[in-house]
Amino acid sequence: MGIVGRMRSAILKTALGSALIAALLGGVPAQAATRPDTFPLPAGFQPEGIAIGGQHAYFGSRATGDIYRADLRTGKGGVISKGPGTQSLGLKTDGHGRLFVAGGTAGNARVIDLRTGAVLKSYQLATGTSFVNDVILVGRDAYFTDSANPVLYKLELGRGGALPAEAVKIPLSGAIQYTTGNNANGIAPSPDGRSLLIVQSNTGKLFEVDPSSGVTTEVDLGGESLVNGDGLLLAGRTLYAVQNRLNTIAVIGLARDGASGKLVKRLTDDRFDVPTTVAAHGHRLYLPNARFTTTPTPETAYDVVAVKP
Repeated sequence: MGIVGRMRSAILKTALGSALIAALLGGVPAQAATRPDTFPLPAGFQPEGIAIGGQHAYFGSRATGDIYRADLRTGKGGVISKGPGTQSLGLKTDGHGRLFVAGGTAGNARVIDLRTGAVLKSYQLATGTSFVNDVILVGRDAYFTDSANPVLYKLELGRGGALPAEAVKIPLSGAIQYTTGNNANGIAPSPDGRSLLIVQSNTGKLFEVDPSSGVTTEVDLGGESLVNGDGLLLAGRTLYAVQNRLNTIAVIGLARDGASGKLVKRLTDDRFDVPTTVAAHGHRLYLPNARFTTTPTPETAYDVVAVKP
């Protein structure tokens, strides 16, 4: 075969290969199959929390409490669980196909079946003024913060993840002092798993909490402030702290025991519009834009952005 023949053969093979790839992708060109780094949420949704399980991200609505599920491969999704008309804020999925939901001003927590959208159990954590803001699963327990009251709420899960009859209240003491505004907000485990970390939004301080006693000690950040701190995400010994109204993610390298940390960098993006919380999937961080500085209407647009850490 001459040079021209070999070139024709190579071109034919390339064309056949491209056709095969397109067929495997359902006729979609390879570049169009790239995961979107921005995708919309329903108009008027008012997102707050995010949790990721498998290939899906889950979002809670401050307006209605609806739970929306989006496929990270396409950005498309829909409401899987209708809300009670009260808030759905912090979210976490577990290994039993469930979503744990912090109920904000309703003072409650819900556990939702991700397959059916049904509420498996609801817990009234507080009465009167309360703001159940975020949740973390550590070992066999779920912990919820309350930004209005110095307390953590704990669900002690049984064998096989069995849900308890009621929550346990753990009063916070020690270094943290509640004051006017949004207090304890995001929550994460310490790197060694022996304690919890909570950020106090109004003071910009990070605290370590003994989960058995509720005693808090301030984490030494070398003078750095996490004011407007919201969702927290721990990856190894790196803590990502979303500073919502600053449109920033503070990246902190922590000591193994969580007692101290150092600011490594701050991540910003032109697409941030008051992001609240953060979850990781692959090599990306996903954040919902809560748009707190925009007056919400039923037509207000909301979206999710992905950035590289």
